[in-house]
Amino acid sequence: MTASAIALTWMAGLTPGLAQDAPEDIAQVAAPSDFLGRDPAELLVLGKSDPLVRKATALVNGDVITDTDLEQRLSLVVAANGGKISDEERERLRLQVLRNLIDERLQVQEAKAKEISVEKKDIDDTFGRVAKNFKKTPADFDAYLRERGASAGTLRAQIKAELAWSRLLRRKVEPFVNVGDDEVQSVIAQLEKSKGLEEYRVGEIFLAAPAGADTAQLATAENIVKQVRSGASFVAYARQFSESASASTGGDMGWMRAAQLPEAERTAIAALTTGQVSDPVRVSGGIAVVALVDKRQVRVADPDNAVLNLKQMSIEFKGVPTEADGQAAVAKLTEATKSLGGCGRVETVAKAIGAEASSNDALRLKDMPLALRQIVSKMRVGEATPPFDSAADGVRVLVLCGRDDSAAPKMPTFDEVYSQMNEQRTGLAARRYLRDLRRDAII
Repeated sequence: MTASAIALTWMAGLTPGLAQDAPEDIAQVAAPSDFLGRDPAELLVLGKSDPLVRKATALVNGDVITDTDLEQRLSLVVAANGGKISDEERERLRLQVLRNLIDERLQVQEAKAKEISVEKKDIDDTFGRVAKNFKKTPADFDAYLRERGASAGTLRAQIKAELAWSRLLRRKVEPFVNVGDDEVQSVIAQLEKSKGLEEYRVGEIFLAAPAGADTAQLATAENIVKQVRSGASFVAYARQFSESASASTGGDMGWMRAAQLPEAERTAIAALTTGQVSDPVRVSGGIAVVALVDKRQVRVADPDNAVLNLKQMSIEFKGVPTEADGQAAVAKLTEATKSLGGCGRVETVAKAIGAEASSNDALRLKDMPLALRQIVSKMRVGEATPPFDSAADGVRVLVLCGRDDSAAPKMPTFDEVYSQMNEQRTGLAARRYLRDLRRDAII
């Protein structure tokens, strides 16, 4: 994954983790048996407890992860969801975040062992692009993170781990991933035959788990679904917790036909409407949560994708309007649009009746409210909608000035299909690589 991809897909202060399968007793300390059963009065406390001392939460091949590291990373997760995480959910996330931190240390250590370095300039550039996405300077973004209990340092550590890991994969994994030309041609041939069938824009969060030992991951997935359905960011959770190759793009798997999905995910997607997220489903190798971002017919133009050029006339009210105010505004706009004569006179007519004029030349039909979409879809250029109102914007009419109907989606090229298949197989190999690093590490 390139640095620019990290910046462009990094949502609300969150970068991806490839975390699972950490030992369950990472933070557990057994009580010495000779203390058991003794009277507390017999114990003598030696030394002082200082809450300001940075304590080691975990050691990863000798590298220390402190409680401060853990708290700042956890704050990024909370910030990513607008602070919409309950105290109970925050505690549930602690172990998962710790696993992510452990994986990052393993990734950086392995990259260093393979003589792969990440320059400070590369980290600064990526940090700057992330700040720009938030419409902030790097300095302002630093302050923004600190205000939320995180820090620029913890984000830079994430960026470094991502860059190091992606460069390691390009050097040590991708050259050994094989996608045959005949496989690509077979996929293209299937796409040619599938014209008119539905395809889906799918988001995925994948949590790896051995068969028969997925109870903990199922509970994690259920918590993620609960948070997303309560308004949290699916993209943010995908980047933080998913182990699929799509983690770097916030779980976005792109457009896929049902036949390209595992059977369990195919069944789950079929039951969703656009914008919904599924319950956790068991798939080969673990647990998946899928979201239906959008759907369309293969190689068939979608009328709802038409891009509209619109002008608006609106009459706003001062204070709370009466029914008579609303009726007067409706009558005024109705009369004005009868003799409008097209978009060229919108500003002049609006001024004459005391209305405001504005324009929007890049609005997709499918992004309009359903009631308006049904009206506008049948209008000819130059026609106006009936007046409609809203508490925030007063009484309005829309005038259709132009329509750019979408062409049928093009067939993916050989290179595009090859790239998708290569990414999927590289992602699988990367998960195995990280699994081996965990197995051999001293944690």
